[in-house]
Amino acid sequence: MEKLRKAVSEIAYTQDHTKLTHLHRSLIPVLSFASSLYRLALSLRRSFYHYGLFTKHRLPVPVISVGNLTWGGNGKTPMVEFIARFLADSGISPLILTRGYAGGDEAKMLRRHLLGKPVKIGVGANRAAIAAHFFEKYGYVDPYSTSKFADGLNLGQKVGNHPSSQKIGAVVLDDGMQHWSLQRNLEILMINGLTLWGNCHLTPRGPLREPLNALRRADAAVLHHADLVSGQKLIDIELMLREVNKSVPIFFTKMDPCFFSDVGNVNSRKPLTALSNSIVLCVSAIGSADAFVKGMEKIGAFYVDRLEFSDHHIFQPKDMEMIRKKLRELEDAFGSKPVVIVTEKDYDRDPGIFKHLDHYEILALCSELKIIPCGERTEDSFKKLLKERKLTR
Repeated sequence: MEKLRKAVSEIAYTQDHTKLTHLHRSLIPVLSFASSLYRLALSLRRSFYHYGLFTKHRLPVPVISVGNLTWGGNGKTPMVEFIARFLADSGISPLILTRGYAGGDEAKMLRRHLLGKPVKIGVGANRAAIAAHFFEKYGYVDPYSTSKFADGLNLGQKVGNHPSSQKIGAVVLDDGMQHWSLQRNLEILMINGLTLWGNCHLTPRGPLREPLNALRRADAAVLHHADLVSGQKLIDIELMLREVNKSVPIFFTKMDPCFFSDVGNVNSRKPLTALSNSIVLCVSAIGSADAFVKGMEKIGAFYVDRLEFSDHHIFQPKDMEMIRKKLRELEDAFGSKPVVIVTEKDYDRDPGIFKHLDHYEILALCSELKIIPCGERTEDSFKKLLKERKLTR
């Protein structure tokens, strides 16, 4: 199954089919047929919502949706964390609603990062029902009937964890662009600057969850991993986005490495310089392994190798043996013990699995999302957008 997923992913992100193997090319007709069925299902679902056959729920607080048009690696969850921190520091207690793929690795990571903040996290497919449960348990603040909500969102204001902040003041919808059953006040579209739309086909032949004209629904577009993209390509991408949505504000973000944590003690901290001149094996099961590896190369390791799995892959003992084999090869080649680097998401999926590699040092790279200033498009202007659009019904 893992080999099939890799094959499908390779097809999705290859523009020139002549570069594919004969086996990969033989899969294209099957994938094209499946994509046609997906397009039909998508069209029917959209029509059902348009004509009221499916219900759209309105929550009693503003909803910020963070989503994308393609498979993973777009920075959705880091952006959700960024927004939740901003709201919490402004005295607004947000509720994060996430589907919880593969054992809820993203939800676990969010809980660790936001520990001590007045942030709630609800996990499950029926996000309207989960939200209702949290509103019943904690109550909510109606932002449209009080100026206190708006006062709390003044840029730069730090309110802290006041008891009244336990009432929910906003909802942040993780991976929400295709979750049409909830109405939202702000639609933030995350885009992977390294891979964009792949071959521009709908899933499973391509990485697109919706046709590109869905860009018109976005209230803000965020080009993630912009630090790993050339200046000319950033200009080209922006022009492409403007062709579909002329007025959408476009922001640039990156993942800023902060420190390493030992997987045996996640609260430990090692500086990034600890791996200078080291032999490193990057092991990941995320949506954008290229960005992870490029980030490690920029840190200054002597040699960086990689072993990657499909997004949300749950590691098995046989996978650990594959990693061990790769580590032994690196050790023989360089004469020193390599260090294994994983992402936090991979760690949170199953921390115990890495005990199979106990003879090697295993570190998790801890990073945070940063908005890259570009003219007037700064962190403050992004927060201003959150403030203004959230307060509109």
